[in-house]
Amino acid sequence: MARIMWKAVAAGGAALVLTGMAAMPAGAAEGGVSFSRVSVNGGKPITIGVKEMVKVHATFRMTTTLRHNSGPTVFPYRGTTENPETLWNVIESSDCKVVDRAKGICDYNEWLYIDPQDLDFGNEDAGTWRTAARVFLPGDSQDIDDVNLPLQVKRATRLTVDASPEPVATGKTITVSGRLTRANWDTHTYQGYAGRGVSLQFKATGASSYKTVKTATSNATGSLRATVKATGPGTWRWTYYGNSVSGASSSGGDHVATQPRALHSASPRVMHSA
Repeated sequence: MARIMWKAVAAGGAALVLTGMAAMPAGAAEGGVSFSRVSVNGGKPITIGVKEMVKVHATFRMTTTLRHNSGPTVFPYRGTTENPETLWNVIESSDCKVVDRAKGICDYNEWLYIDPQDLDFGNEDAGTWRTAARVFLPGDSQDIDDVNLPLQVKRATRLTVDASPEPVATGKTITVSGRLTRANWDTHTYQGYAGRGVSLQFKATGASSYKTVKTATSNATGSLRATVKATGPGTWRWTYYGNSVSGASSSGGDHVATQPRALHSASPRVMHSA
């Protein structure tokens, strides 16, 4: 059975999705609980766009013989465990999968939902977060620990590509253009991402992977442009490898066919009779 926790609940049971600062319930932290084997998003960065709610899978183990309320959770946080800024809107967690009943060892699966359209969510939320694990205990107390697991939260990027002319004669010049944009969580739009090194890649027809041919730097509007020689038919794309606050992305591929270079015969010689 899955259990669902909302960040806050309004009168009448309507859900409020609040991503910013969230005060912990009253009650001092308790000992006697430990968390281990914590994994969030498979160790990969959490990359978020501008509209779609992101679903993040997490797993962890809790060990305790104390009585506790259902639904221990792990989640990204900044600040201190006593007064953290948290990054989640809804958490759905599994029941305990018993590992050792006598020792109180349970494994859990969890799904965190993060909504980029939440009013408290903005560009300042990109970067490094820490991971907290928490369980509520009777009497309005809780155990909350930092589990020493950094998380990277990144703004999504997008790329487009256009290669021309199509088809092109072998050995002639191809111009490959495109545009790199990045999610702006303040305006909920994608905007040009300037000054980024982006790799132009080519996959020859029949090949299994792309190879980088050259790099280009995005201009003030995020636009990209490069010229290359056509060596044969294949597919062109742009790839951006990301940074500490921006996710990696690749454009779709633009296939360009090639045709043999035209042969030009010499002009016939004219013979004049004497």
